[in-house]
Amino acid sequence: MSDDQPTPAQSPEQAPVSAYTGPRRVLSGIQASGALHLGNYLGALKRFTTLQDAGAPCFLFVADMHAITVWQDPALLTAQTREIAAAYLASGLDPAKSVIFPQSAVRAHADLAWIFNCVARLGWLDRMTQFKEKSGKHKERASVGLYTYPVLQAADILLYKATEVPTGEDQKQHLELTRDIAAKFNNDFGAPGFFPLPEPLTQGPAPRVMSLRDGSAKMSKSDASDQSRINLTDDADTIAAKIRKARTDAEPLPETLDGLNDRAEARNLVTLYAALADISREDVLAQFGGQGFGAFKPALADLAVASMAPVTAEMRRLMSDTTEIDRVLKDGAERAAAIADPVVAEVKKIVGFWQA
Repeated sequence: MSDDQPTPAQSPEQAPVSAYTGPRRVLSGIQASGALHLGNYLGALKRFTTLQDAGAPCFLFVADMHAITVWQDPALLTAQTREIAAAYLASGLDPAKSVIFPQSAVRAHADLAWIFNCVARLGWLDRMTQFKEKSGKHKERASVGLYTYPVLQAADILLYKATEVPTGEDQKQHLELTRDIAAKFNNDFGAPGFFPLPEPLTQGPAPRVMSLRDGSAKMSKSDASDQSRINLTDDADTIAAKIRKARTDAEPLPETLDGLNDRAEARNLVTLYAALADISREDVLAQFGGQGFGAFKPALADLAVASMAPVTAEMRRLMSDTTEIDRVLKDGAERAAAIADPVVAEVKKIVGFWQA
């Protein structure tokens, strides 16, 4: 649709509610932009495995196309893609049950993203807060891809007609954009119900894992200090040492949650213990309240090692010989394309593109 054509009268908000009646599908992806850490495991990987084991049909991709919206060393990108795939497998995802694939290996992602670039409105993208945060004061130096990647994200989701998307707080705005694009496409082209309006999928509050050096900052792979995070490739001794050195205060643990107010580092370690043990923070304090960190840290270290060492060992095994990873990714890409390609073909027909 060119700029001199009239815009349909209905906005996405006014368009009829989607009548989509297709199958349930869950989709998510992780960027291939560097090492994963404990926050990724607890906030994403562990949740994906829970969904899979509950019978949800899951499509899980390695977002290498999203990764290059900022500079990636080409010599490392392939290795980073394999590492994300290894993390999926080591965390318990079964390629016989879930479709695991690299985003760039399915050409339909790029095809649908271009069509959606012509459906989405500039005003919608101007409201995306993540671009403002990531580009900072020099947005004119940011790549066009960084600006438009929420449209690619919409294509990722709708290409498989995903009905549910595990969504963190930082991605809710992008899912709303996806719903707007789906509604506008269905409305503009007279195809009600062609694309679903995907819903955010929550499984209770995901643990917000903070830095081991600063309890007010999220655990991040971009932190200059490796002591701030537990990497999924850290061995048992490294995991235990990082927890022993984690920043704390001089007070004993409180007996109630209110006592963790204004104690960011203590709250973070209690949250970690609760997430790893799959219990509530109240249960942690019932067990350790009144005790000092001299007693709590060794218990947390033992729990973290017991929980993460099997994941670390399996990742190291997979990365030592990538034959298995490559087989899973190739098979997953073929299975994903078998679903995605017919969707794009139908979209092109709906749009009016010439077809032989």
